[in-house]
Amino acid sequence: MDPGTRSFDICGLEDGRVFLDETIPTVEMSSSPELIASRIEENMPIDLIVAPSGYGLPLIAISELDGPLLSQVVLARREDLTVGVPGLTVLLRMFKERGFKGYVIPGVIHLPTVPWYRKANRIDLGTADKLCCAALGIHDQAEKLNIDYRETSFILVELGYAFTAALAVKDGAVIDGLGGTTGPIGFQSLGSMDGELAYLLDGFSKEVLFTGGAAYLAGNPRIDPEEFVASSSTNDRFRWALEALLEGVEKAVAALQVSAGKVREILLSGRLSRIPSLEILLKERLQKYAHTRRVGVIAPISKEAAQGAALIADGLAGGRFKALIEAMKLREAEGTVLDHLYIKGRKRIMLSPIGQD
Repeated sequence: MDPGTRSFDICGLEDGRVFLDETIPTVEMSSSPELIASRIEENMPIDLIVAPSGYGLPLIAISELDGPLLSQVVLARREDLTVGVPGLTVLLRMFKERGFKGYVIPGVIHLPTVPWYRKANRIDLGTADKLCCAALGIHDQAEKLNIDYRETSFILVELGYAFTAALAVKDGAVIDGLGGTTGPIGFQSLGSMDGELAYLLDGFSKEVLFTGGAAYLAGNPRIDPEEFVASSSTNDRFRWALEALLEGVEKAVAALQVSAGKVREILLSGRLSRIPSLEILLKERLQKYAHTRRVGVIAPISKEAAQGAALIADGLAGGRFKALIEAMKLREAEGTVLDHLYIKGRKRIMLSPIGQD
C-alpha cells in the first residue's frame, strides 16, 4: 500500500503475479478507512500485508501496534493528525482489530545500511513509502540489466504530489537519503527548511510542511501539476518555479553522489515523473550524472510505492522476492526515528506523546 497525499494505492501479488491493482482518493480513505479494510477482506486469504507505515518502524507486526508505536508512524501532535494522510492511525488500528497478518516496515533511518553519522540530527531520510520505491527500483534494475540485486546501484528521485525525495542505492541497499522534509523543494512542500525560518515560526503546525513548494512559488497552490508544467512555457513566474523544482532535483542527485559514488542509473518515480514534458526536462538535466529513466513498473494503475510494498510483502512471506529483503537488510532494521538527535531539547522530544490519539 502507498498512503499518498492525493491517492491511496493498493497492489497485491500472488506467486509474483499482480492480482490487485487499485487507487483510491486519499480523501475517501480518510473519511471511510473501512473501505480499505473491506477491500482487503474481499481478497482473503492473504498471507502477508505491508501496512501503510509513514515514518516507519523496524518490522513491527500489525498485531503488536499500540499508541506509542503509532505515534512514531505519524509523528504528529494530536491537533495535526488530520494533516497529510488523515485517518492513518485509525486504519492501522482497524487492521489490528480485524486480525490482518503483516508488518509495518522501516523508513530509511532504521536501516543498518545507512551509517549512523548520516543519521545525525535527522528524522526524515526517506519515509517507508520511499523505501518501497527503492525496492521497486532494485528489482527493476536487476531485471533490466540482468544482474543480481546486490549489484544494483542508482539514485532514485521520487517526485510526489507534495514532496520530492531522493535515495542512494549501492550494492542492492539504501545507503543514504534526502527525505521530503529534508531534501529539495517539492510540488507542494518547501522541502528542507532554513533553521532561521523555523526559529521565526516559533513552533508551527504540521500543515506548514505541506506548503511553500513550486506551486506556491507560482502563486497557485491548487493548480494541477500538468497545468503547472504547461504554464511554465508562457508565464515567467511559473517558469522560475519550475526551475526551482528542477534545480532542486539536480542538487539532490549531485549531493547523493558524495555517498553513492558512480552509479549505474538515475531512476525517476512519482506523480510528476509521469508528465512527459517534465520527464524530458529531468532527463536533460540529469543525463550528465548517469543514464536517466523512469523506473519500470509491475502494474499499470497503482503508484510505484505500492508496487514496491507488494514486492516487500512477497519477500517477507518467503516468496520469489525474498532475496530482495536480504539484499536490503530489512529484517535487520532497528531503533526509532528519534534515536539520532544530538540537539538541545532532545529529551523533551523523546518524552512527548506525539501522535497519540
